[in-house]
Amino acid sequence: MSINKTKQLVVIGGGAAGFFAAISCAEADPGCRVIILEKGKKVLQKVKVSGGGRCNVTHACFDPRELVKNYPRGGKALLGPFNRFAPDGTVAWFYDRGVPLKTESDGRMFPVSNDSQTIVACLLRAARQAGVKVLTGQNVAAISKDKQWEIRTQSGAVFMADKVLVATGSSPRIWKILEKLGHHIIRPVPSLFTFNIEDQRIKGLAGIAVPRAEVKVLGEKLAAEGPLLITHWGMSGPAVLKLSAWGARLLNAKDYAFEISINWLGNGNTSAVFDFLKKTKMEQAKKRVANFNPFPTLPKRLWERLLFASAIDRNLRWADLPKKKSNKLGQQLTGGIFKVNGKSTFKEEFVTAGGVDLDEIDFRKFESKILPGLHLAGEVLNIDALTGGFNFQAAWTGGKIAGEAMFND
Repeated sequence: MSINKTKQLVVIGGGAAGFFAAISCAEADPGCRVIILEKGKKVLQKVKVSGGGRCNVTHACFDPRELVKNYPRGGKALLGPFNRFAPDGTVAWFYDRGVPLKTESDGRMFPVSNDSQTIVACLLRAARQAGVKVLTGQNVAAISKDKQWEIRTQSGAVFMADKVLVATGSSPRIWKILEKLGHHIIRPVPSLFTFNIEDQRIKGLAGIAVPRAEVKVLGEKLAAEGPLLITHWGMSGPAVLKLSAWGARLLNAKDYAFEISINWLGNGNTSAVFDFLKKTKMEQAKKRVANFNPFPTLPKRLWERLLFASAIDRNLRWADLPKKKSNKLGQQLTGGIFKVNGKSTFKEEFVTAGGVDLDEIDFRKFESKILPGLHLAGEVLNIDALTGGFNFQAAWTGGKIAGEAMFND
């Protein structure tokens, strides 16, 4: 293939997808000029803060068919791309550049250094070595095309390009620009958020967690299970975050005011819990209910709160526990109802459901079907995932494929 030594490519957005695309393109074609335009003073800021400062790079789910199940929006569109570049490709990419990753018990993958700066430094180094030019403080105001693409910034700078990649994440300003270019934008709403709950059963229990709970939105076919964490403002943890992601639009329509039921034991067979309480009453008859918690996964302080909510005296012996109160305790354990009134952002990792309509994208190249030569990757598209490294994997995959397509076309 003959290489066009004068080709100029502009990447708008200095995040994970933007850097991966710029590096992929520049490494494939050392003769082209690749420029990253970032509106902020620093690049890769979401990479920097992710995973509590450790950077959850990807997830050890290496089967594309299983991987796509973690994307409430975009899973079907990503199946083909993941067959080309999946988490194993990400692991190899960073390993080849001196940054090995490790897998934690829940499948999340982090740099062995446990420091997100390792990932940031790796991307900056790879970009520099590939000849990518990074310009910060470049707030794009307009994108147009005649013979070439023209990108204008708010400061008045003008950049001409043969190909353009938009990887700006959830940017209302950029979405408006893309709408003017003919794209349809799916209205963005928050995803991956925690629930604000004021309830005496959990007041003062911040930091207490259960390893597996089932959470359901009352009146809807929306449920999730996983670890659940009590926080100062309500509830969080994978079970809640999964629910927030899959129910992003539904919960937005409810203005984040709804009711949930919680099975603190994560046991779908609720009748078995009631039977176990009867068995405990017989086998632990002389013990006080507050001193003997028959469910080892349930923290003691939470157990005591649920006893109180069931109007059970903590000094009562199991033998003296009335059937009515035993049933009430069983209900609190397997289907306690909590009122949600509002949401909070999950750490610094703000994620939205919404963006460019996926029907308008050719996912073989992550290229616009409406405007050839315009590529899009990352959260600017209507793609979002559960927590656990999946959003970053979509960014690495989209950036990689888009960057290679910009070189090959």
